[in-house]
Amino acid sequence: MTDYELDCVSKFQEIAGINNRNIKRIEKLFGVVITTRGGKVKIQGEGEGAQNATKLLGQLFTMAEAGTDISNGVLTYVIPTFRDDPSMDIKDILSDKIHISTSRREIYPRSAAQREYIIAMNRYDVVISTGPAGTGKTYLAMACAVNDLLAKRVSRIILTRPAVEAGEKLGFLPGDLYEKINPYLRPLHDALFDMLEANHIQRLTEQGAIEIAPLAYMRGRTLNDSFIILDEAQNTTPDQMKMLLTRLGINSKAVINGDITQVDLPSKKDSGLAHANKTLRDIPGIKLTEFTEKDVVRHELVKRILKAYEAADLAEEQNQQ
Repeated sequence: MTDYELDCVSKFQEIAGINNRNIKRIEKLFGVVITTRGGKVKIQGEGEGAQNATKLLGQLFTMAEAGTDISNGVLTYVIPTFRDDPSMDIKDILSDKIHISTSRREIYPRSAAQREYIIAMNRYDVVISTGPAGTGKTYLAMACAVNDLLAKRVSRIILTRPAVEAGEKLGFLPGDLYEKINPYLRPLHDALFDMLEANHIQRLTEQGAIEIAPLAYMRGRTLNDSFIILDEAQNTTPDQMKMLLTRLGINSKAVINGDITQVDLPSKKDSGLAHANKTLRDIPGIKLTEFTEKDVVRHELVKRILKAYEAADLAEEQNQQ
C-alpha cells in the first residue's frame, strides 16, 4: 500500500461533485481510497493505480485553481480516458473548445482522438473518420458545422446519409416523402436539436441554411459554400462515395463518418468508406482519423460491449483459419 498527499483541499468539493460521485469513480477505476485530513488530500492504493490517481487529481486541482470550469459532465469522460492513457494532459484536451454563441451548451473534446478530430476538421477540406459508435464522430462534426455556419464561414449545412436498413426489413413506410426518410435521418436531427433551439433550426431550415436529405439526392449537384456531413458512410458503395466527394464545390468541406465493423449493405458489396480509406489515404488535403473503443463517450458499459464483440469476432476468425 502506497500513500500520496496533495495540498488542494480548498478545491476538493468542486472536483468531488455531488455526493462525491467523481471521487467514488476515481476510487473504483484506479483501485484507491481517497480521504481528506489536516488540509491534505490523501490517496492510498497499490502501484501505478495510486500513482496515476494522484497525477489525475493533481491536474484537476491545478485546473480548478486556475479557474477552469470542470463540470461533472466533463469528468464523467475525462476520468476513464485518463485511466486508459495516464500520459495525457487533460488541459490540452479541454483547450480546444468549440464555442457556439446561440447553442444550448459549449462543445469540447473529451479525448485526445476527439481533439485531433476537431483540429482536422478546422484544417482540412475533407476529413474521413472511422470508429465505433458512441465516439462523437457525428456530434462533433455537427458542432463544427454549426459553428462555421453561425460564424458565416459557410452559408449552409448539408447533412446526408444512405437510407440503408440496419439488418431489418421495415417494409412499406406510410406518409409523404419526408416522413418516409425521416427515420434514417433521425440521428442527425438529434445532434442538431442538442445544439440549437427548435425555432432557430426551423428558421435556418426554411431559409435553406440547413438541409437534411438522403444520399441519393446529392447526385448531379455542386455544393458550394457548404459544410457537408455524410453519416453512416460504411453503408455507401464505392460509387456513392465517389459521387458525394465529387459534389464538393468552392469554399466547401466534407466530413465523412462511419464504422466499418457495422456494414449493413447487401452481401458481396464493398463498403465505400473502407474503399475510400484505402484509395484516398495519400492525397494532400484529405485527413483520415480513427477512433477506438477507448474514445466512447456513451455509457461506460459500451466500451466493454465493444471489447467483447471484438474478442468474439477475433475468436471466430481464428476458428475459421
